[in-house]
Amino acid sequence: MPYTSGFPKGCMHTNRTVMHNTIGGCLWGQSGEDERVLSVVPLFHVTGMVYGMHAPLYSGATVVMLPRWDRDTAGSYISRYKITHWTNIPTMVIALLASPRMPGFDLSCISSISGGGAAMPAVIAERLRDQYGLNYQEGYGLSETIAPTHSNPPERVKLQCLGIPTFGTDARIVDPQTLKELGQNEVGDIIVNGPQVFKGYWGKPEATAEAFIDFEGKKFFRTGDLGFVDEEGYFFIIDRLKRMINASGYKVWPAEVENLMYRHPDIQAACIIGTRYAYRGETVKAVVVLRAHAKETATAEQIIDWCKEHMAAYKYPHSVEFIDALPKSGSGKVMWRLLQEKENAPVSRNRTRRQQKHRPESEKPQKQAVGGALSNFHNVKIRRPAYKLCISFDTICDA
Repeated sequence: MPYTSGFPKGCMHTNRTVMHNTIGGCLWGQSGEDERVLSVVPLFHVTGMVYGMHAPLYSGATVVMLPRWDRDTAGSYISRYKITHWTNIPTMVIALLASPRMPGFDLSCISSISGGGAAMPAVIAERLRDQYGLNYQEGYGLSETIAPTHSNPPERVKLQCLGIPTFGTDARIVDPQTLKELGQNEVGDIIVNGPQVFKGYWGKPEATAEAFIDFEGKKFFRTGDLGFVDEEGYFFIIDRLKRMINASGYKVWPAEVENLMYRHPDIQAACIIGTRYAYRGETVKAVVVLRAHAKETATAEQIIDWCKEHMAAYKYPHSVEFIDALPKSGSGKVMWRLLQEKENAPVSRNRTRRQQKHRPESEKPQKQAVGGALSNFHNVKIRRPAYKLCISFDTICDA
């Protein structure tokens, strides 16, 4: 029974729901007993459970397991054990490519690299393709669907795309209010029906009832994600409905802004959140991790000016905060809710000098603080434990 993120809810699954994605994952990823799988996503996460444990055990593949994520250990094990299949969270790929030791790692053995849990920035996917000849296969799923409902076909990958519905899955785009099905390229709520969909939330009948709708005689799960489907049946996600920022009536989707910011040469990672603003009610704020070469030279004003040139006026960040590392969950996902909650905390009158200069002069408050709340991230020392343990074992399966 995996639990959801945010306010946790237990998702009741059966042997049938789990085995559907276990066997389907092997077939979709063309994995067999000769493959070597790098298992780095925690097994409590549905992606790690299915692709790092269940699927390779079913197919009889070899599993090289890292108890905890470390980019240099992962890179060295890919080279050492000649990993062929690697399913991950996009932040892991971003971290690996940013490693100073990256030139010494050999990725030529990888035949399949895939993942989900967050959008893969286009610039990172393009680097994988152009520099290493790897097409990153994005997929889409939730705890409620025990990993994928959608995945990109290995033979025809589209960047920044969820892919197509997997085996036996029916997915639609509907209007969030009227629940009427929308046409191609129209943005709406993603709903799914399939053998992998959970049976309900443990002990929460009301939440279960709210999560499902009856559509064309079948029960569909409402994912809470907004997206659209193109002319070829490929699905694309816009963002979580809960993450939308309302800037003077304009809808800003953080994932879109983050994807654009990854093209900045000084930015290693970015997370977009909403912040209070005197005139617009709410506006866009960027929490940024700088690359090593830019930590002493880059300024918030330079980042904002670059964003002004590359995105619409209502989308670009009006304030920037630099931190050493984005907070991540045990599975490697960026904890945007934590950053948003800190920003929404009561505003202090005594903003630090460092925070004040991260807001452009034209937007600094003259008499009182009206922006985001104080954040302690500048003073946080990230504890980086040394991960030396690696478990490698050959799985034996006569299935």
